[in-house]
Amino acid sequence: MSIARRPFLLSPWALAAAPATQAQDAWPSRPLRIVQAGAPGGGSEMFVRALEQRLRERLGQALVIESRPGAGGMVAAGIVATAPPDGYTYFVSNLATNGIAPSLYRKPSFDPRTDLPAVGLIATMSNALAVRADLGVNSVAELVAYLGANPKKAFFGSAGAGTSSHLCGVMFGQRVGLELSHVPYKGTAANLNALLAGEVAFSIDNVPLYTQHVKAGTLRLLAVTRARRLDSLPDVPSMQEAGMKDFDVFSWYGISAATGTPQAIIQRFGAEIVSALADAGVIARIRQMGAEPAPMGPEAYTSFIRAELAKWAPVVKASGAVVE
Repeated sequence: MSIARRPFLLSPWALAAAPATQAQDAWPSRPLRIVQAGAPGGGSEMFVRALEQRLRERLGQALVIESRPGAGGMVAAGIVATAPPDGYTYFVSNLATNGIAPSLYRKPSFDPRTDLPAVGLIATMSNALAVRADLGVNSVAELVAYLGANPKKAFFGSAGAGTSSHLCGVMFGQRVGLELSHVPYKGTAANLNALLAGEVAFSIDNVPLYTQHVKAGTLRLLAVTRARRLDSLPDVPSMQEAGMKDFDVFSWYGISAATGTPQAIIQRFGAEIVSALADAGVIARIRQMGAEPAPMGPEAYTSFIRAELAKWAPVVKASGAVVE
């Protein structure tokens, strides 16, 4: 007796899913495009470069870094947010674009909670409160006393309205209960020069910006903005040690994917980033930049970005800085 055999038919869903599954299994089959918002050779690019060799070895593909500056990083973010979700276009996400910009821009080009899914955090970099060495101020308490006694000199500089250096100054003023006058400059170099020239009483910006001037004796660091002291600056107290409860502020850099990128690819790439950050050579290169490795995979980085959004939204509102 023969048994009739029915032909095996794939459902329409299975037919549609099969090519996508095969594509994910083969990922990556070509170089990855990494879009960063800074100028070529800047911090965002340098952090990716620190991982590049290790990721190339693990993934078998090159990382092609593309610089697209403009609009405080929103140009680059918008390019990636609307790129094809095929797993080959990524953004160097950071505090400015993914933590501050959604509150700063009246009509942001993307929402980090729904767009640009988090792949992995790479590194964090502390800010520091700096004054001229000849100001005669040796601690945060002394600076607060100086500013209180000299309200006409209570100016702080920043790299521009809405930057972390601006918002750190706003947060500092809130915590110490002082009315401070903000002076925005066009970029970190101009802000540094203003501090060195005595145009402002203090500035709060990335630690590496001040390093050579501290060594030369022209600037003094009063505190770092991380929750605890930095291993590289053991003699500089944290803001929390100076009496500012819960003050924990820092810049950060990671990788985010084009909106809609398959979760399997995000998980794979995130795992490779975390693995690369365990390499001693990678750790050394990141620390040479004045930063600390901060390995986080997709889930942890997603939660981290949400916490940063919540942290900065009220500070942006208090600053009055809104970009149309």
